[in-house]
Amino acid sequence: MRNKVLIGYGQGFWGDSILGPVRLVREGPLDYLALDYLAEVTMSIMQKQKSRNPKAGYATDFVRMLERTLPDVVGKGIKVIANAGGVNPQACLDAVLDLARKQGHRGLKVGVVEGDDILARVPELLRSGHPLTNMDDGRPLQTIQDRLLSANVYVGAFAVAECLAAGAQIVIGGRLTDPALVAGPMIHEFGWGRTDWDKLAAGTMAGHIAECGAQCTGGNYTNWREVRDFVRIGYPIIEAAPDGTFVVTKHAGTGGLVNRNTVVSQLLYEMGDPRRYLGPDCTADFTSALVEEVGPDRVRLSGIRGGPATDTYKVSLSYQNGFKAVSQLTVSGPDAVAKARLCAEIVFGRLALDGVTFRDDQKLVELVGAGVCHAGITEASDPPEVVLRLGVKSDDEDLVDRFGMEVVPLVTSGPPGVTGFAGGRAKATDIVGYWPALLDKNQVTTRVRVEVA
Repeated sequence: MRNKVLIGYGQGFWGDSILGPVRLVREGPLDYLALDYLAEVTMSIMQKQKSRNPKAGYATDFVRMLERTLPDVVGKGIKVIANAGGVNPQACLDAVLDLARKQGHRGLKVGVVEGDDILARVPELLRSGHPLTNMDDGRPLQTIQDRLLSANVYVGAFAVAECLAAGAQIVIGGRLTDPALVAGPMIHEFGWGRTDWDKLAAGTMAGHIAECGAQCTGGNYTNWREVRDFVRIGYPIIEAAPDGTFVVTKHAGTGGLVNRNTVVSQLLYEMGDPRRYLGPDCTADFTSALVEEVGPDRVRLSGIRGGPATDTYKVSLSYQNGFKAVSQLTVSGPDAVAKARLCAEIVFGRLALDGVTFRDDQKLVELVGAGVCHAGITEASDPPEVVLRLGVKSDDEDLVDRFGMEVVPLVTSGPPGVTGFAGGRAKATDIVGYWPALLDKNQVTTRVRVEVA
């Protein structure tokens, strides 16, 4: 057993900078590279892609990243764990194997974790007494069942550890939880069991701190003036020990900042009850942690306590929930705010003349530059220009498209100073609704496979 394992977290979401993982691999020592590509809306997008192309439905950015890093990954023996498989882990696996063969990395072992995608099983689960009731409002799933787009269980860290134990150097999963990408290697390296609650809680907390990438190393930090060299901001590294203690750090010489405040800020991210943070492997008491600076850009966490996991998995479902369109114009001064408000009145007034109306809760009117982000706290009475954002939503796609036809005419038939329109008319796009639910763990079986390039 090693007494220290370095786990870098190079991707906070699908769309994060490719330089995060590239630099983690190249700019210092690393044992594992963790990459998170999934969010609730991402799964529905991937499901649509797969419905159109059976070889799609995964994070293609992952393969592009490996095109640049695979020689270093193989040469340095770095193990990679990602939930890039989305709703089609097999297609992602095939793409990675194909890349490895093209680059000459014969013998590379690539594993896949499956079993999280339960979309096809939803009717059977409902018939057998698993209601998948909406956790937020108590609605039965049957009310939107015919509009479902995706349904995925949040799989925990033991599936990752199992895949690593089977010899995989690259592990690809579907809806693996964000913390599992860090906790999985810790379980594998240190031999933690399913009842080592305190250690599992530490792994969960480590993964939670790192899961948004550079957000714990100075990104999105309130005291941003303290952060040096945003251009070369270092992505987080978890320096893990067998007893469950760990240090949050980054590669030496990189930009960014790791101190107690950056770590605690991320620790509180998306937090419900800090004494009972729920995950598929354990519950974690975030208030139990001792968080202390132990050197420049080094924050150590210890004393973390945990407890048994729940007997259910969280399930993330998404469904088609109507249509929306958003358009924007720049309105210049003088009197930019007054003219922008008039523009909004003109658009919805002309629509009403043509028999097209939207309720107030179906309309969006924002004057960016006049205090939208902190409405009621800071407002600008006479800015030199504002950006007018107008939007609508409806179950009727044609009504939404009709809205898009009335914004551009403001350039010549509205008040003076209207400019900045580009990109064509706003078209109706799907609104994806989010449906959180719980499912008995006995109804889910994960599977791991390892294939060789």
